[in-house]
Amino acid sequence: MIDLQLERGRRTAPTLVDQVVQGFAAAIEAQNLRAGALLPSVRQLAQTHSLSTFTVTEAYNRLVSMGLVVARRGSGYRVAPRAQAVRPSPAGWQPPSLTATWLLSDVFADHSVPIKAGCGWIPAEWINEGGLRHALRAMTRVPAVRLGDYGHPYGFAPLRERVAEQLDRHGLPAEVSNVLLTHGATQALDLVVRTLLRPGDAVVVEDPGYCNFLQILKLAGLAVHGVPRTPAGIDADALERVVAEHAPKALFVNTTLQNPTGATFTMANAFRVLQIVERQQMWVIEDDVSRELAPAGAPIFAAMEGLQRVLYVGGFSKTVTPALRCGYVVAERDVLRELARTKMAVGLTSSEAIERIVDKVLVEGRYARHVESVNERLKAAHAIVEERLDALGLEVFHRPRAGLFVWARLPIEPERAAQVATDALRAGIWLAPGSYFRPDDAACPWFRFNVPYSTDDALWKFIASVR
Repeated sequence: MIDLQLERGRRTAPTLVDQVVQGFAAAIEAQNLRAGALLPSVRQLAQTHSLSTFTVTEAYNRLVSMGLVVARRGSGYRVAPRAQAVRPSPAGWQPPSLTATWLLSDVFADHSVPIKAGCGWIPAEWINEGGLRHALRAMTRVPAVRLGDYGHPYGFAPLRERVAEQLDRHGLPAEVSNVLLTHGATQALDLVVRTLLRPGDAVVVEDPGYCNFLQILKLAGLAVHGVPRTPAGIDADALERVVAEHAPKALFVNTTLQNPTGATFTMANAFRVLQIVERQQMWVIEDDVSRELAPAGAPIFAAMEGLQRVLYVGGFSKTVTPALRCGYVVAERDVLRELARTKMAVGLTSSEAIERIVDKVLVEGRYARHVESVNERLKAAHAIVEERLDALGLEVFHRPRAGLFVWARLPIEPERAAQVATDALRAGIWLAPGSYFRPDDAACPWFRFNVPYSTDDALWKFIASVR
């Protein structure tokens, strides 16, 4: 077994996954591990180096994607034949093509990019492994007869109760009858679009905003109008103008720790937006998936308005794991009934097995302690990334010191952003330029940085070379 020299605690150290990948890649390159050599099992490596099995699995999968390791059922992970191996160095590594297809789908399966500064999820080693393992063990004790049908259209009732209790603690009184479970928060947004809107309807979105959701709106054939996002919320004066000119049916907002800017609505901005919405009788769809990562006191539109014109969307990908696709939408009961009908029409029920696992994590997986730990790690990562951005004199949109994202401007013309992202990918760095988050796909010199994945020295050496 190779001796992995892992750094823990140092703020500028690469993630543990990166360190494991680099350690094995170096050993294979130096032929200390020869073709056909058997790697330690996932459990063995995890135990000997005090790692989680999630960290080791992610590292091994990345080595497989790089062509350095092969996985064979029944015989574990072995070093690939030399002719098959792909060198991990920038000179030999072959980047994927930077296309819309890769960004919207293949990126989730492509583990070959070493530095994922542009991704949208928490690191694998930050996952609540203990809580997940406990929940998975509990699932093995569920009688098969309880999983013998499709489940309830509204989702697993105990988890719906848990969601209602969680929201009540945040100041949004909700009953179980107001909660519909979905296959992730993105599906919840899709169900809202399918149920409340029709092709040609005008809608308002934040500019910049959540890139995957913008694709949902395009597929639905809606007339999409962007309103600038500010550190305090959205530009209410611009919203007034868009409402007067286009009479939109709905407004979509990302309340706390917005993707991609990291900004959170102020109470004053939220009040003004709701006044505009009430005059126009628009729907407000509130995407609040990062609520658990946000400091206390951030406004909730649904709590302020009372679920009459507001639909509230949340999920667990940012705090439990993105691998368990489980989200929810909270709405007035008649609206929720229509959403449930749409859910059944386009995909039947959501997975009760997954919902049971998430419920166990929330109840018995020391969830509150885990979220507190994630928030502390995020705060530390933000401090590192801000220091790097300031050292390069880059403009930062907002400094949330919480959540996953920071939005920063590189010293380039907007038209150069796509080329910078392509050059970065050739160097093994995934960047997310602002055009991905614009409703009109306009070129933009701003980039989204996922702070836990943005502490690597190689990333900032590349950024420093961008002029």
